Amino acid sequence: MLNSLTEDRVAALRSALPDDRFASADAGHLQEPRGRYSGQAGLLALPRSTDEVATLIRQASHMRVPVIPYGGGTGLVGGQVAEAGPIPLILSLEKMTAVRAVYPEENVLIADAGVILADVQAAAEQVDRLFPLSLAAEGSARIGGNLSTNAGGTGVLRYGNARDLCLGIEAVLPNGEVFHGLSRLRKDNTGYDLRHLLIGAEGTLGVITAAALKLFPRPNASGTALLHVTSPAAALSLLALARDHVGDGISAFELIGAQGFAFLDETMPQIRNPWGATPDWCVLMELGLTGDQNPASALEGLFGAAMEAGLVQDGIVAQNAQQAADFWSIRENIPEANRRIGSISSHDISVPLGALADFIAEGDRRIARLGAFRINCFGHVGDGNLHYNVFPAPGKSRADHEADRPQIKRVVHDLVHEMGGSVSAEHGVGRLKVEDMERYADPTKLDAMRAIKAALDPHGIMNPGAVLRAADM
Repeated sequence: MLNSLTEDRVAALRSALPDDRFASADAGHLQEPRGRYSGQAGLLALPRSTDEVATLIRQASHMRVPVIPYGGGTGLVGGQVAEAGPIPLILSLEKMTAVRAVYPEENVLIADAGVILADVQAAAEQVDRLFPLSLAAEGSARIGGNLSTNAGGTGVLRYGNARDLCLGIEAVLPNGEVFHGLSRLRKDNTGYDLRHLLIGAEGTLGVITAAALKLFPRPNASGTALLHVTSPAAALSLLALARDHVGDGISAFELIGAQGFAFLDETMPQIRNPWGATPDWCVLMELGLTGDQNPASALEGLFGAAMEAGLVQDGIVAQNAQQAADFWSIRENIPEANRRIGSISSHDISVPLGALADFIAEGDRRIARLGAFRINCFGHVGDGNLHYNVFPAPGKSRADHEADRPQIKRVVHDLVHEMGGSVSAEHGVGRLKVEDMERYADPTKLDAMRAIKAALDPHGIMNPGAVLRAADM
């Protein structure tokens, strides 16, 4: 049974480290970005080193106090806040921001877990390398949180998820012991891979404190284009055609629907819409090429072949870096436009590529049966990951449809499950999708996960209620 952080337990924690390692949790540490979860805390801890993290976890384990690991606070599934249960300790790694080492010849960078993702990218650029994990929140998301949630982003098609970009980790386990797995090795077959167990565990099995990250050569040249595709099915055919033309040179392939542009026009008119008449569907494509390949020529050749195949109706190739940045600003600001409109129910899902077009069509049909709603469907179509979000009709608000939210979510997730997909593609499970895990996950997998949790965290102190239902909740 877990215990709340009472005054005497707070005093015990404070006695273990210097005074400036503690503070009162502010609103930023207690609420997730969409405002659906508001947390509680008895104390905010701000350790400066792995040893200090270990000291805090040992104390919390001894007192049976829950610990909520906190990264950049950008998660959208409630994994970083605890609304109910015993009052926890929030453990933030925001003061652990050192890039410990860079090995350009090895294409490896070692960073504390509290380093902001954009700063990891910048450190790689300083040695003429690329760290390809990229997402809208990269200016505030921290690498430990990215790994704990196995973040995806726009580069998954070419480089993989956060899991694929990590060679080793250092972490503090629930008993306060430090796992020294900060390896730069690309081959190591010595037993169970605890790195991959802790990546994606959302802080339920320990706290990642540092990581050895993979770097890549920077492309010599890049090219960006917006292409008006005739349908989502045509977008997938275009992706196959692009692979035939440029191989693995495709860095990103993003599907954007007309509703996304409409929301930007409504909430952020400073974001320029480059289309005269907004297409129902378009693809934002980026190429990163090496050697003597010319991305502009490659895009023009691809556009001609796609026109001949009837896959595209129009296209705009960025003529300079600023125009490419403007195109990306459209994609990166759609989540903020969504937030300002206020979704009734948002869904981070994936389906097999062959089922993607059918999912979009059938999803629209099933939602229409429930009432008059707007759907903003967009995402990383190259890896089957869609953000399929349902909004109120014009003149209505999210509050008007709170009662409809469970049914909408169930309809969408049932369809995802029918098509062999996942109801959590890249944002994690958190607290938002615990019931979905119980409904859709393979029972054997769930049993194994519970056994692992019980073995590594027998007192259940680490992020209780996230991913798996807490035993006493």
